[in-house]
Formats: sequence, C-alpha cells, structure tokens
Amino acid sequence: MLKTPTITCIEDFQRLARRRVPRMFYDYADSGSWTESTYRNNQVDLARLKFRQRVAVNIENRSLRTTMIGQDVAMPLALAPTGLTGMQHADGEILAARAAEHFGIPFTLSTMSVCSIEDVATNTSQPFWFQLYVMRDRDFIRGLIDRAKQAGCSALVLTLDLQVLGQRHKDIRNGLSTPPKPTLINLLDLATKPRWCLNMAKTTRRTFGNIVGHAKGVTDLSSLSTWTAEQFDPTLCWDDIEWIKKQWGGPLILKGIMDPQDVPYAIDSGADALIVSNHGGRQLDGAPSSIAALPAVVSAAQNRIEVWMDGGIRSGQDILRARALGAQGTLAGRAFLYALGAMGQQGVHRCLQLLANELDVSMGLCGHTDINQVDRTILTNADLFD
Repeated sequence: MLKTPTITCIEDFQRLARRRVPRMFYDYADSGSWTESTYRNNQVDLARLKFRQRVAVNIENRSLRTTMIGQDVAMPLALAPTGLTGMQHADGEILAARAAEHFGIPFTLSTMSVCSIEDVATNTSQPFWFQLYVMRDRDFIRGLIDRAKQAGCSALVLTLDLQVLGQRHKDIRNGLSTPPKPTLINLLDLATKPRWCLNMAKTTRRTFGNIVGHAKGVTDLSSLSTWTAEQFDPTLCWDDIEWIKKQWGGPLILKGIMDPQDVPYAIDSGADALIVSNHGGRQLDGAPSSIAALPAVVSAAQNRIEVWMDGGIRSGQDILRARALGAQGTLAGRAFLYALGAMGQQGVHRCLQLLANELDVSMGLCGHTDINQVDRTILTNADLFD
C-alpha cells in the first residue's frame, strides 16, 4: 500500500503533480511565454514585500471572511479560470468546483475547459463563475452567455488579454494537444503516469466541452484546432465589453487590467470588478508583475470599483500581501492545478486549507484579527511598487 505523501505547502503539490501528470499538460500549466521572466517575477516580487511583526496584541477570534462583488467568501480568494483543467486530472473542473464549494470560495470555469458549463452545473449545488473569451463568432459568444445563465452562473469573468496568443515554448516542444498526440515520446511519458491514465479511462470528458458540438462547424478535435486559431478576436474594444454586459445582465468582472489608464474605461463599461492580471506571465513577457502593477490600479480606481489581483499566489502570505496593497480579493490558478494534478478533489481542498491557515496565522502575527482591517501598515516596505 502506497503511503500518502505529507503535504505542507503548495510546492509539495507541485513536485507530486510533476510526477503524476503527463509532461505536456504539466508544462502547459507550469509555463510562461518566451523567456518566462514575467511568470517568475509574479512570485519574486510578492516575496520582496516584508511583514511588520507585532507582539503582545490580542489576536483571538480571527476572521478571514470577506466579500467579493457582494458574495460572502471564506477568505479573499477565488479559483482562477484555467484552460485544460480536466487534463490535469480527469473531470478536473468538476472536482475543483466541488472543493471550492465545500470550502466556501468561488470557482471560475474557463471557456477552454474540458468539462462543460452543464457538466459543472450538474455536479455542484452552488453557483459558480464563468470566464469568457471574446471570439469572432458573436453568435457563439451569445450562446455561451445564454448557457451560463441557464446554468445559474453568478458572475461573468471577461478575459481581455488574449486577443493574440503569446508563444509558450514548452507547448510547442511538447506538441500540446487534447487528447495527447500518440507520438513515441508522449506514449512513453504516458506509460509512466498510470494513475492519470486510469482516471482518464473512466471518463468521457476529454475534449473542450464548451466548444465541440456548440461552435459552428466544430464537431471533433481536428476541426477544433483550426477554429480556435481563427477565433480569438484582435478587434476587441470597449464597445464589445458594453455589448457583453448587456447580453449578460449580471455581475461582470474584467480580467487583465495592468495599466491605470484602462481603469476609467473598465468603470464606464459597467464592470463590477477588475482583476490586475498578466495572465500568469503567459502572454506579454517583460510586463510588470501583477503585484507591482496593483498599487497604481488601486489608486486609479478610487474605490469606484472592486480591484482584485491574480498572478503568483502560492501561499496565504501572498494573499495577505495583495490584500495589504489594496486588493479586495485574489485569484489562484497554478496553486490549485498542482493540487488537482497531484491528488484530485482531495488535493484542491487541502490546498485551500493550507492557504487559509497560512493567511490566518500570518495575519495574527502582524497583529490583526480581521482580514477586512488589513492595510498597508502591515508591511515594512509598502511603498516598494509605488
């Protein structure tokens, strides 16, 4: 009988996922564009922010509860939209959504998910968020929005920074596809991942469930690749966002805001929140880290719209740092993907426990008992990115 590995941090999940997930899908999650400098700096810059330790302060009855767009959450965190989540572990989107629901935080389903909107809705009992990419085919977009409404999704997350794809060298070298291409190298790699293969053999969900059978002319994987390459819309503008807001009619979150000049447009578009995000360093390599961009965006927002941050969150301390610099909430992608690939739903739940515990303890050691009272004063160098 195999011994269950001891997991104490997100890096433990990462090491285990590297062993258990086929290389092309692990690399898909664990990579950035070009030199990967922005991907690395998302974490490096967070670590540069140092905490101010306080002592002899009553820190009983601590609380991490807060709100994100008015929704009560167990801590200021949502699971970020991630493509191909169902290739980290069979039925991955369903498992991650269940873990998030059980813990009391939002789950965001990607347009490029393996499990469909309907799959996740059928297998969960609480509303989740849906992330939308803007495609040239506006009828398809309208259909996706209608499906999200029918599934009871409580918010729409619109990603703005994927009008063209940044080049990710690992994906090219691995010949990334879903399902994996039966090359000799990939077959040999799969042979070393029996757990993953066994789980995948038990599910029928092995393609992009939101697209195949729904987009015009896309009936299988061979037609999907051509359609995807042609569909990301480089003409996306603020008028399109207003159109999407009208089609949706509910809470709208804009993901990919990195410059304060874009904040007034986000507010005028009718958005309810914006996410400071560089797509996890997967798009514009050489862009600032998310935490470095956060203060200027928060300042430009002037409390007229909620500001969240995505990028580099690997610990509860990272959540605390983002909160200190003005983020009402945060999103984590790779952290839960590692946990999912390593241990499925149980892994994602354990990941959330680790993040919450570290956030709680760190907040207490900084002399605070309420996450809603945390501000820049808990940092010794809060002006680092001003």
